[in-house]
Amino acid sequence: SESGDLANWMIPGKMVKGMGGAMDLVAGVKRVVVVMEHEAKGEPKLLKHCNLPLTGQRVADLVITDLGVFTVARQGPSRLTLIQLADGVTVEEIREKTDAPFEVALEGVVS
Repeated sequence: SESGDLANWMIPGKMVKGMGGAMDLVAGVKRVVVVMEHEAKGEPKLLKHCNLPLTGQRVADLVITDLGVFTVARQGPSRLTLIQLADGVTVEEIREKTDAPFEVALEGVVS
């Protein structure tokens, strides 16, 4: 989510009980980097609020997707900042495919 919440579920389209071992991986570490696809079945995965049970609350520092790279400010106002685009991807395309609001901090690009 925009605040760095992480919901890590392995079975697409099915709800399962329990969190698995992912909670242990994000608890108490200094830095969490999330690597994921930007969409699933045409729906955004980078959301304003997670809609699945959380693996970790406010744990992500950096989100890397197939479309771009975002930093996550977990302290103060929750904000995502787009810092890098994948080759051939535009800011407009990322805005269309992202539910969460984000700022843009790309060299030569004004948000």
